[in-house]
Amino acid sequence: MIWIANSNAKINLGLHVLERLPTGYHRIETGFCFIEWNDRFEVKESEKFQLRMSDETIPVDERNLITKAYLAFDRYIGLKNHYAFNITKNIPAGAGLGGGSSNAALTLRILNKLEKTGLSSEDLIDLSRDLGADIPFFIKGEPGIGTGLGQDIEPLDIQPDSWILTIYPGFESSTAEAYQKCRPNPSPDFSIKGVLTEEEPDQWQYLLQNDLEPPVIGTYEMIGNIKDQLIDFGAVYSCMSGSGSSIFGLFEQDFVAINAYESFHKLGFAVNLTRPGFKPDMGIYRKD
Repeated sequence: MIWIANSNAKINLGLHVLERLPTGYHRIETGFCFIEWNDRFEVKESEKFQLRMSDETIPVDERNLITKAYLAFDRYIGLKNHYAFNITKNIPAGAGLGGGSSNAALTLRILNKLEKTGLSSEDLIDLSRDLGADIPFFIKGEPGIGTGLGQDIEPLDIQPDSWILTIYPGFESSTAEAYQKCRPNPSPDFSIKGVLTEEEPDQWQYLLQNDLEPPVIGTYEMIGNIKDQLIDFGAVYSCMSGSGSSIFGLFEQDFVAINAYESFHKLGFAVNLTRPGFKPDMGIYRKD
């Protein structure tokens, strides 16, 4: 029997770096929402754990968050059976889209279902604490405001009622370097939650910012160029997602978004177009 499910990517609607902690981590505020870019999982019982990625350049050992999540579940909960994971990888790695964290979250949810362990979302989040800061968002499966290290999620309906065009420029950017070069600001002029809940998207360009964007653009000029091009194409808001390297734009009209999508696609960029009000399918289905 084979089980199938999709692992969706995210973008950050703004990101404030509020404080650099003694641990080396950072206290942040950010808005999380989903895009339709996803990886496809096929899972079946096996004599031992196996992981196969369609992109063979991606490691399948403990550097992979799927493997880490699998081992963590087995360590803390225990597995009656073992499983083989076959992943069709579409979300670019190192793109600021949370692909690895999304994969880890889905791995935990699949094991919870197939092993019939009955763990709640909060149980799975506790289990994932050491795996990655974005994983709780993907376990909950709802847009919302992330605070603390990004792990504390307040579900909030901030999924844009706009077309979202996301562009991967073809290279990764360093998360560690972005945070290292960023200057934390504990008292930003506007809270991200306030902007996302009280202001229209056409005002976000002036009020909603990603504090990691300036240092990353300082290293990778193309990210800034793509952001400017999205505005020129008619986006009402454009920003880098997370620590990069992906950039997205919000479009109010479908034909304007499609024109921008086709233009970047023809230039050879990896691109994704997400429908207004998109909600990810969190189902895990038996394949007949």
